[in-house]
Amino acid sequence: MSERNRIQPATPPRAEPPAWATGADGLPPMTPADLLRYSRHLILPEVGLQGQRRLKAASVLVVGAGGLGSPLALYLAAAGVGRIGLVDDDVVDESNLQRQVLYGTSALGKPKLESAKARLLDLNPGVRVDTFETRLTSGNAFEILRPYDVVVDGTDNFPTRYLVNDACALLGKPNVYGSIFRFEGQASVFDATRGPCYRCLYPDPPPPGLVPSCAEGGVLGVLPGMIGVIQGIETLKLLLGIGEALIGRLLLFDALALRFRELKLQKDPECPLCGAHPTVTRLVDYEQFCGIVPAVAAGGEQAALEITAKELAARMERGDDLVLVDVREPQEWEIARIPGATLIPLGSLPARLAELDTSREIVLQCHTGARSMRALEFLHQSGFRRLRNLRGGIEAWSREVDPGVPRY
Repeated sequence: MSERNRIQPATPPRAEPPAWATGADGLPPMTPADLLRYSRHLILPEVGLQGQRRLKAASVLVVGAGGLGSPLALYLAAAGVGRIGLVDDDVVDESNLQRQVLYGTSALGKPKLESAKARLLDLNPGVRVDTFETRLTSGNAFEILRPYDVVVDGTDNFPTRYLVNDACALLGKPNVYGSIFRFEGQASVFDATRGPCYRCLYPDPPPPGLVPSCAEGGVLGVLPGMIGVIQGIETLKLLLGIGEALIGRLLLFDALALRFRELKLQKDPECPLCGAHPTVTRLVDYEQFCGIVPAVAAGGEQAALEITAKELAARMERGDDLVLVDVREPQEWEIARIPGATLIPLGSLPARLAELDTSREIVLQCHTGARSMRALEFLHQSGFRRLRNLRGGIEAWSREVDPGVPRY
């Protein structure tokens, strides 16, 4: 038989590449490297190829890159969330390293977001990391939040919590909430389109100073890891559309007892934000809403009530008649103290008023100046008038006057 008459084998038809490899169905395509990286997700029937591609298409904004934002951002990047936004205007301080696992010693003094972005891209070069090195305010919140599918609140102050809640509700976005203090934490998902919002749980902020910050009260280093991971789980569930979200539920965690409790939350029909007749239709001044400006400063500048560390040192050196009252806790007093100060913890102040002389000038100090300002307010209401607050507290004294006083 001649070569010409020999039957040629049929060329097998070439298979069309699947949609997951081309993105023909509108979701981002997957690469062979993606299949390997996310293999443990892909074999979960609740996630699979389509779920992983939804994560790749998703966007999450993390407000606060501190204790909660650190583990949260790491796990979102590791999970393959395509776009992660970070909002924070702080720099890395040595006291952060006990719990903020995004940062290392080499990052001290650098902007947090600079280090955070580098760490997240090292963990997963396939994600996009947006950074907003600014405070979230009523003026920029809508612009920053609008592009993202889910917003996660990792902040540690009430004005920003109310701001994030209100902005999310007005934009129709879910707000994955978490907070920590000492050995306890809580988490929930506030979605005004499907359940209660933060204002339904806390209609009014607590009086200024009633709830101390972690800088004042301390926090177990691993606690934000626990709550931040819970926030990460809830975020991924929302993006994937699986499981039962913490909408309408408040999860409480006690690290000392290693116990979880859950409270049911109901949407408040009278809520001024998400109720039947809303009155909050725009963002407001949240520091004013939370009463951050001290009452004693209402008629003048707060700065007039303060004294700097250098000014205090100069007055002490020339022998001015001053009474320096330290309102920190005894365990803080053991770490560091200013010579000549008298320890009267803030909680003990009402019972020890008789120890103070209204005729003498009293300078109040704490760690960074917040608790001592609250003490100043209380003493002012109790009839004391010759009052000053040490701006920046013993922290400023250590940095500006006496480096031999340990910082903590």
